[in-house]
Amino acid sequence: MHLKTAVIQLNSRDNPAENLSQVELFLDRAADMGAEFVALPEFWSYLGPYSGFDEAAQTVPGPCIERLQEKARRYHMIVHGGSIVERHPDLPGKFYNTTALINRDGEIAACYRKIHLFDVNLANGEKHYESDRIAPGNEVVTAEIDGITFGLSICYDLRFPELYRLLALRGAQVMLVPAGFTLHTGRDHWEVLLRARAIENLCYVVAPAHVGSYPPNRQCFGRSMIVDPWGLVLAQAQDMPAVVMTEIDLEQIERAREQIPCLENRRPSVYKW
Repeated sequence: MHLKTAVIQLNSRDNPAENLSQVELFLDRAADMGAEFVALPEFWSYLGPYSGFDEAAQTVPGPCIERLQEKARRYHMIVHGGSIVERHPDLPGKFYNTTALINRDGEIAACYRKIHLFDVNLANGEKHYESDRIAPGNEVVTAEIDGITFGLSICYDLRFPELYRLLALRGAQVMLVPAGFTLHTGRDHWEVLLRARAIENLCYVVAPAHVGSYPPNRQCFGRSMIVDPWGLVLAQAQDMPAVVMTEIDLEQIERAREQIPCLENRRPSVYKW
C-alpha cells in the first residue's frame, strides 16, 4: 500500500487568525499536489508567550479542529492536526498540548495529549517550565485509518524512546512527531533523533515542524521531514514555510522487519529492573 504523504512547515506566531489562514492555504496546496495524508506542526494555531494561552486556547473539537475537519472532508484526505492549545476542563489556568488525527470523512479518529513536558534549569540561570501552564497527558495513543496504524507523539516526546517502542508494539506503522524544535537543539539533534526512532522501530516517521522566529525572541529549527523504516530521509523542507511531499510504501516496513527482526528478538523477561 502506498500513501502520498505531505508535511507542512510553518512559521506560526501569536496571531491565531493569521496562522489559521496560512494553514488553510497550505492544506489547499497539499491537496493540489495530490496528498492523501497531510501533517501539521505543534502549536500551529498559536505559537507565542504562555501568557497568550488563555485567549488562544480552544476545545477539541473546536473552531480550529473543525476547520481541519472541513478540509479533510473536502479533499477526502487524512489530516493530522499537529497540536493546539487545549483548554483544561478541570484546572483553570492550565492547558493541554493536544493533537487530533482526522480521517478522510472528517471524523476525529484519535486525540493525544503530550505526555512529556520540558522543564529545565539552564546554566545561565534561565528557567523554562512547560508544566507551569501545561498539564501532561497520561495515555499512549495509536489509531487506525484505512488499515494504517498511526502512533501519536509531540515534540519533546521524541527524546523518550520507550514511548515509540510502546507505539510500535501496539502496531504503529507511521509515527507522527509534530514539533517546534529550537534552533539550538534542532541543528544537532532533530534529524538524528527522528532517524533513530525510525530505525529502532522499523517504521515511518512523519515530522512536521516550525521554522523561523516567534515571540518572545525564540527560533525554531525547521527541517520538517519524512523518514523511512531504514532511517533514510525521503523528504525534507528547506528553511522556509513550505509543503513537502513523498510517497511512502507501507510494505517496506515488513521488508525491513524481515531483514532486521529486532522487534521479534526482544527479551522482555530480561529487561525487568
